[in-house]
Amino acid sequence: MSKTTHKTFCRFCHAYCAIEVDVEDGKPITVRGDASDPVYGGYTCIKGRQLPEQHTTPKGVRETLKRQASGDFEPISVHTAMDEIAEKIQQLIAEYGPRSVATYVGSFGYQNSAAIHVAKAWHQSVGSPSYYTSVTIDQPSRKIAQSQFGTWSGGTHAFTGADVCMMIGNNPVVSMYTQFGGPPPFSPYARIRDEMKRGMKVIVADPRQSEVANRATLHLQVTPAEDPTLLSAMIRYIVKENLHDAAFCTEHVDNFSKLTALVEPFTPDYAAKRCGVPAADIIQAAQIFGEAKRGVAVSGTGPNMSPRSILTMHLIGVLNTLCGRVNRVGERVANPGVLQPARPRYAEVIGPEHAYGKGPWSRVRGLGEILGEMPTATLSDEILLEGEGQIKALICLGGNPVVAFPDQDKTIRAMQKLELLVCVDLYRSATAKLADYIIAPTLSLERDDVTMLTDTWYDEPYCHYTRAVLPKNPESLEEWEVYWELSHRTGVALTLPGGTLDPTTRPSKFDVLALLMPNAQIPLKDIAEIGQGHIFESVQVKVEPSRAGQTDRFQLLPTDIAEQLQTVAAETDWQQQGNVDDGATYSHLLISRRLKHVYNSSGQQLDALKQKGTTNPAYMHPSDLSAAGLISGQLIEVTSAAGALIGVVEGAADIKPGVISMAHAWGDLPDNGGEVRTQGSSTNRLVDDDRTFDSITGMPRMSAIPVNIRLVQEAMA
Repeated sequence: MSKTTHKTFCRFCHAYCAIEVDVEDGKPITVRGDASDPVYGGYTCIKGRQLPEQHTTPKGVRETLKRQASGDFEPISVHTAMDEIAEKIQQLIAEYGPRSVATYVGSFGYQNSAAIHVAKAWHQSVGSPSYYTSVTIDQPSRKIAQSQFGTWSGGTHAFTGADVCMMIGNNPVVSMYTQFGGPPPFSPYARIRDEMKRGMKVIVADPRQSEVANRATLHLQVTPAEDPTLLSAMIRYIVKENLHDAAFCTEHVDNFSKLTALVEPFTPDYAAKRCGVPAADIIQAAQIFGEAKRGVAVSGTGPNMSPRSILTMHLIGVLNTLCGRVNRVGERVANPGVLQPARPRYAEVIGPEHAYGKGPWSRVRGLGEILGEMPTATLSDEILLEGEGQIKALICLGGNPVVAFPDQDKTIRAMQKLELLVCVDLYRSATAKLADYIIAPTLSLERDDVTMLTDTWYDEPYCHYTRAVLPKNPESLEEWEVYWELSHRTGVALTLPGGTLDPTTRPSKFDVLALLMPNAQIPLKDIAEIGQGHIFESVQVKVEPSRAGQTDRFQLLPTDIAEQLQTVAAETDWQQQGNVDDGATYSHLLISRRLKHVYNSSGQQLDALKQKGTTNPAYMHPSDLSAAGLISGQLIEVTSAAGALIGVVEGAADIKPGVISMAHAWGDLPDNGGEVRTQGSSTNRLVDDDRTFDSITGMPRMSAIPVNIRLVQEAMA
């Protein structure tokens, strides 16, 4: 028996932890953190340590499958499958136009460094705007808010070395993800612990006492969807007490006085009533944040899935800007990106770009392209709506729309209506079960990759290029290869930043990556030669003085933000703690959450992770259980204005009374019946995507959902 050890990085989630993999007789047997890595230092999580099981589980897709007339799947050569898929796509484009062919890239599709870029290049080459990703279904509001607010060329304060970090609705200890400036997406607990020992104060606003809230200096247990109220009150107090950076605001912001006038109604006492947080705590949070010299406020998926998410993200930007939380002349930009082109940074504002509201336009709900792609919340309707521009084919990369998209029943109808559904998936997910073809993906340990996704997330100029640890499964394709194979069969070249992918000659992964980042500050070949994670000290950028004639300023109060603030201030529904929808009153608000042992719907198939839980419980405060006559472990029906689900109720003292907390992206096709205990439930059965949605992003209300509950007798489940 031969045993070898390989340095690589995990691609189970976005954290990309540096790991060592022991391989014995060609099979991975053990994964552990790489203690020699200068950034990760040996950290890895429970999910990443199960990478070997991805290769051995009988539930995995390790050969390409084709649906038969009977509905069963049979193995098919991956190249034969691509022949058939390419032929069908050509037929559909010829008959219905290029818009008829769509791509959806889910969270797992992002784990391949070339996938999204090559997929998008293919869409551009054939003239199809029907490109969708998970970005526009979970966190589009952050970038939208930034695009209408403006950015600071010199960059914002980093987490490391800050005096304060405020986290609104995110839990990086579990999610391993945060916005730029928040805790880095690796070793998050250790990073928070070390910074707090140094003196950092941590403020967490979250309806539940999350894992990160347990470690915080101050936890604001805010009522779901009241983040704009909380932030407005903090902004008001900071300005009233002159804790803001007045000189910075005078020089770099517009509409300061108008904004302060609009937040005037949000007194600490008023906000306390709406948010369910003591006024003294709101004042303390504002004092801590305003008095700090360096710091940052960040958010996560929860508020982005809640009503008025753009307003929340905008107010976070206002809070940071009013306090001058930006790098000044002569300060070092923590990480300008190893794989990014070198560019100077200035002590000046880059004005709003308005990366939304442009063509092409969706055929439904008056929504335009956002962030260079179409809004994912409209995809099901674009499939179901007859007429010119109707989507007839969908390639799904590492996504599971059936459990992730709003309105599950509509999503299933849409998937079934397609003339061609191709899923590149590790498992027979709920969506893959409806596919015409399931293409076996090349697993992460079988492919080269580079930390392109996380390149600017690190607080040091770090990069890691890994070679494949294991031989490639010949019956698999990498996600990007699906589109090169289409290009190869149709003769359509794919244009990347560094040149064109020849459709006649198969490129290597390195060739593709080199074309994707031709102007990297450190050449890709040099990174690849190192063979492990490395901090590139030579990548140093300092902020230069503002250029002559530069006049851009931060826009504190765009028209839509002013209107939303006025609407929030005038609301009265908050007196029912937001439990009102479509004129009806509900007993609870359901919020989203993440579970540490899974990454959305990935990991639920692995035996080692299933030992940590096989369902997504409906967590409630013990007092709510008692009041409803419920006990942990019973089945309950959760009903919203849009639909219902069956869940397993569990008591949890960390939940705010009146709130239910459930992880999203669980469950299977809805005929799973009594299997809810082993498969979970899709919370998106409670979501309506065309009645209540954001006018820019199209995001429906996917968190802070008003619901009622009732006991379900086991026999009825």
